[in-house]
Amino acid sequence: MRAPHTASSAPLLRLAGLRKRYPLGQHRIEALRGVDLEIREGEILALTGPSGSGKSSLLHIAGLIDADYQGQLEWQGRPLSGMGMHALTQLRRDALGFIFQGFNLVPVMSVADNVDFPLLLQGLTKAERAARVASMLADVGLEQHAAKRPDALSGGQRQRVAIARALVKQPRLIIADEPTASLDSHTATQVLQLLRERAKAQGAAVLMATHDARALLFCDRVLQLEDGRLQDARLADYTLNPTPSEAAA
Repeated sequence: MRAPHTASSAPLLRLAGLRKRYPLGQHRIEALRGVDLEIREGEILALTGPSGSGKSSLLHIAGLIDADYQGQLEWQGRPLSGMGMHALTQLRRDALGFIFQGFNLVPVMSVADNVDFPLLLQGLTKAERAARVASMLADVGLEQHAAKRPDALSGGQRQRVAIARALVKQPRLIIADEPTASLDSHTATQVLQLLRERAKAQGAAVLMATHDARALLFCDRVLQLEDGRLQDARLADYTLNPTPSEAAA
């Protein structure tokens, strides 16, 4: 369990007036046009929109990967503009977890070593790391595959490794980029259920970019990006027939 922290009325992450431009020849393409967003602890947000709408740009900025933007970011009410690169790197290392569309597992490492890697960066002892990795692999149902390499696993199993790697350091915010893109329908539902359950258990917020309508069943709020502008969409507009529990059955 993550050590308890002082409750705050401020959002976990607040983005205000966010703008992102890319050079294209002699012109500049505006990927984000004044985006405002508040992410609160424990909520799962779906970020939707067509290709080219700015989803990846928003994920990279919210994940503190891209610092080339205009606007304001606040972490629990503290502006990030005044933080140095070392402090930002430490915040990203300790408080954020990432689930990538292509899994991004290290092929020469075992499942256990892939999950252990973020803990190495945090400087935990070997015993602490081993206990966390074993517990996390049990949570995602992969304890019997700990010694295998990623190429010996199915797509769904590899995505579960990616989820375990993101969650093992007990992050405050998880950034997920199309986590079901490479999965069949049944496996995608299992992975989404697992991500929701484990994130809620840890009290982590999730910002998930997705084209998958099934993913919306597992989210608390839907955000829609079009032409670089963000708006709340009604979850009811995306409702499919089954509930999350029925979909996972």
